[in-house]
Amino acid sequence: MDQHKNDRSADAAILAGGCFWCLEAVFDDLRGVESVENGYIGGATPDPSYEAVCSGRTGHAEAVRIVFDTDVISFTDLLEVFFAIHDPTTLNRQGADVGTQYRSEIFATTPDQFRQAEDAIRELSASREHAQPVVTAVSEAGQFYPAEPYHDDYFRKNPYEGYCRAVIGPKVAKFRKRFAERVKTTAAS
Repeated sequence: MDQHKNDRSADAAILAGGCFWCLEAVFDDLRGVESVENGYIGGATPDPSYEAVCSGRTGHAEAVRIVFDTDVISFTDLLEVFFAIHDPTTLNRQGADVGTQYRSEIFATTPDQFRQAEDAIRELSASREHAQPVVTAVSEAGQFYPAEPYHDDYFRKNPYEGYCRAVIGPKVAKFRKRFAERVKTTAAS
C-alpha cells in the first residue's frame, strides 16, 4: 500500500484540517517528517482537480500525506501538532475557508492509526481544551490523489502572497513557538 512500508522506520499519515497549504507549511518544519504531499481524499470523483474539489461537489477533502520517521516522531505526536494548528471544533470550516473540502478528518492508513486517532480525539475532548465539541472524523484512508504541482511548497514559494501572510504565516509562527523543540534545524541555523 505504501512505498515506504519496506523501510521499517517510515510510515505515512493522511490528515485534513482546512487548506492543505497551511498543513504542509507546518508539517514540513516538523522534525521527523520526511515529506509532505498535498492532495485530495475522501470523495467519489476519480482524479479530481483543485477547481472541482473547491466546488465542494466531489466530496474530497484537501489533505496532506505525511511520510515520517517513526524513530523520530510517532503518529500520536503528529496528531498533537495537527490538533494544535487547526480548529477541530468547526464542522466543514477553517477560518474563512468554508465547505466539506475543509473538514477536519484523519484518514487512518492502518487499524492501529485508526485506534490511536480515536483515542486522541477522546483525550482532547476530555481535556476540555476547547469550549465546543471536537468534530474531527476518523475514516479509513481510501485513494489519495496528489494535488497539482503548483501547490507544492506553496508557502515557501509565495510567502508574501496575501493568504500566506494573513493565514499561513501566523499558523507557522504559532507552531514554531508552541513546538520549538520539535522544529527542524537547518544547516544555516
